[in-house]
Amino acid sequence: MTRRKMEERHIRNLTKVSSGTSYAVTIPIEYIRKLKWRAKQKLEVKLYRDRIIIRDWEPDQRQV
Repeated sequence: MTRRKMEERHIRNLTKVSSGTSYAVTIPIEYIRKLKWRAKQKLEVKLYRDRIIIRDWEPDQRQV
């Protein structure tokens, strides 16, 4: 795989996963490190207008 140019470093491809019912996007490692996320961590995914918001999952305090 070739390295991307600096101006294209944050451009990612949408990839179909296995049977095609899910999709994946790779996230730059520097973002993961800055957010201190780990493998298999639960994340919340929301659709907001024309954007997808991904953030750390926090259990609902009412369910505890």
